[in-house]
Amino acid sequence: MGEDRRPSRETVYLITDHPAETASPADLAAHARRHWHVENKVHYVRDVSFGEDASILRTGNIPTNIATLRSTVINRLRRAGYRFIPPGRRDHTTPTAVLDLHGFP
Repeated sequence: MGEDRRPSRETVYLITDHPAETASPADLAAHARRHWHVENKVHYVRDVSFGEDASILRTGNIPTNIATLRSTVINRLRRAGYRFIPPGRRDHTTPTAVLDLHGFP
């Protein structure tokens, strides 16, 4: 019934520009943690809050421009004190709330 807590081994592959002679396990682990920090802080929030992965905007510069706008909104919400973005996004859906968020009278 209990969980099996025997030690296990997992092989993880990482692509890096570090030469093999200088890529210590600690350096590689730090690199992987930085990658997942960005993934969890930015990409995951953009997908969950804005449905970015389901977006059908794929022409020209539109995807880049929309991603920039989404990131701007997320950063503004974080500066306004929201740590969990979806509720903050819902709170700022009225026109006056958006103006207040951006400092307009």
